[in-house]
Amino acid sequence: MKIRISSSTTFDSIVDGPGLRMVIWTQGCIHNCKDCHNPQTHDICGGHEVEIDNIISNIKKLKLQRGITLSGGEPFLQPEALEVIAKEAKINNLDVWSYTGFTFEQLLDSRNPNRFKNLNLLKHIDVLVDGKFELDKKDFNLKFRGSSNQRVIDVVKSLKYKKVMLVEEYMQDNLFEAR
Repeated sequence: MKIRISSSTTFDSIVDGPGLRMVIWTQGCIHNCKDCHNPQTHDICGGHEVEIDNIISNIKKLKLQRGITLSGGEPFLQPEALEVIAKEAKINNLDVWSYTGFTFEQLLDSRNPNRFKNLNLLKHIDVLVDGKFELDKKDFNLKFRGSSNQRVIDVVKSLKYKKVMLVEEYMQDNLFEAR
C-alpha cells in the first residue's frame, strides 16, 4: 500500500505535539485555509508516493521519539494507509497525534461516505487537533494549534463517551503518562 506525502518525514519535531516526534506530512488538502502554514501540501497530485512499509520501517527504528504526528495536507484524505501506520506506531509504544481541517463531528457524520474509514483511523489516534485554521482567530499563545477555533481532542475518551472530550490544558504536557 502506498501513501502520498509532501516531503520527507521529519524525525525531530518539537512543535507538532508533546515531546520529540516523527511527523508524516501528507499531500493533498481541500480546505484552502487562508494563510495556511503548509500551502505546498494542498495539491492532491503533488508530492510523491511512498510505500507505507518504508514509513513503518522508520517507525520501528525510533529511539527518542515520544510519538508520531499525522499532518499535512489533510491526513483524513488517506485514512486507510494512515490507519496501518498509526496502528504500527501504537504497537511500538508511540502516541499518535493528528491534525485535520475537518471537525471530529464531520469525520464521523452518518452522511460522510468515509466515516467508517475515518473511525478506523481514529481508533489508533490519541489526540486530534481539529478544525480549519482561521486567520482572524490566529493566536501565537495557543499550544499545538494555530487558531482558537481549533480543538485539542482526547480521541480515546471521545470515542468511549460518544462526545467530544477536550484535552485539559494542564494535562497537555503529561497527557500520556497517566494512561
